[in-house]
Amino acid sequence: MTQFWVGGYGADMGGDATGIGLLEGDEGREPGTLAYRGAVTRTASPSWLARHPSLDVVYAALESDGTVQAFVRTGQSALAPMGRPVAAGDSVCHLAVAPSGSYLIASCYGDGRVVRIDLSADGPLVKPTIAARALDPFDPDAAQDAAGDDAAQPSAQEIAAAMLRSGSMTFEEPPAAVVEPPRSGLLLFDDVLGFNIPAPPEPEAAVEEDEQPARSSHAHAAAFLPDGRIATTDLGFDLVRIWRPTQGRLTLDHEIVLPMGTGPRHMVVHPSGHLHVVTEYSCEIFTLAVQPDGRWALAAATTVTPAAEIGTDFPAELALSRDGETLYTALRGSNTIAALRVRGAGETVDPLALAESGVDWPRHHLVHDGSLLVAGQRSNEISVLDLDDRMGAPRGIRHRTSAPAPTSILLAR
Repeated sequence: MTQFWVGGYGADMGGDATGIGLLEGDEGREPGTLAYRGAVTRTASPSWLARHPSLDVVYAALESDGTVQAFVRTGQSALAPMGRPVAAGDSVCHLAVAPSGSYLIASCYGDGRVVRIDLSADGPLVKPTIAARALDPFDPDAAQDAAGDDAAQPSAQEIAAAMLRSGSMTFEEPPAAVVEPPRSGLLLFDDVLGFNIPAPPEPEAAVEEDEQPARSSHAHAAAFLPDGRIATTDLGFDLVRIWRPTQGRLTLDHEIVLPMGTGPRHMVVHPSGHLHVVTEYSCEIFTLAVQPDGRWALAAATTVTPAAEIGTDFPAELALSRDGETLYTALRGSNTIAALRVRGAGETVDPLALAESGVDWPRHHLVHDGSLLVAGQRSNEISVLDLDDRMGAPRGIRHRTSAPAPTSILLAR
């Protein structure tokens, strides 16, 4: 029997979840028989779940409380708390556990904190250490301070400034035509159809400096890189930050500055070693590659789908197919799933297909056994989409099951 743990928003976050839930299906028929069996913990808004790499231990980001809690599996369908919650920061929204199982990284949306929390050998949380705060690279005063702390910062600044001067948020040529966005069914983007990626909308007239909206740091996710370093996103400051784990803490190695207002959210590491980053505000995927000197830099960028509407669609999770050839992101707003094909040595990403997600506000999704499980936060549902064996594109909605305000799905060991 296949089982999944389900994180969700409780009453303190405007949802109906009462703790970590259990989703399970009949053996051999899981995709079409998955059903929500209820909460197995009494936990306030466990909005993100992560698993220990070798132990049957689950870590939950308790977003409204700003804490992280460890749980151990005590039965086929039971989890029990391990120790007390550990403080992380305001609106902790993502957890990533080191492959060694010796620590995890917590990302906090509210105050921008990136926190390393050490783990004991049997799984409990031990000690949190807050990493250096992010500075806005587009704030001249903050950028000057950052340059003093990290001599590499000005080069990233120059890259971002050049991109802004060019007026382009992607590395695409202006399109020959704009494709009318689809709003139902499945749309495939194939070379023979001659689709072009729409250019970003013309920038609005500049406003006075004192009318610019305030920018705040919003850490949102972490990913462990092949060389042992860690990447984190700052959605508020348009940063991907690269860290080195050193003596129980995180040391900032360098930063990659993305164009202003893109909003980097989640990431996946491709088997080739490339890092794909999806942006919440500009609906793009930026591909980063490590350079001979060890620094990461922008390699390519593309719009997630020609149908994306900036300001209406907000990409959420980014997931990779098992063979590494397809990326999937969900567009909250149009409630669709965009599939993209990974080409070359992992450095090129092209739109492939767009399909209905089957839920409202698809906040998280998980690739499993030829299917895509999608958590609909606002519709209180989880949908199951079939994936084409050859192309990887979503083929249609196979199944739906109710679940209270689901925000995270994790395969149980």
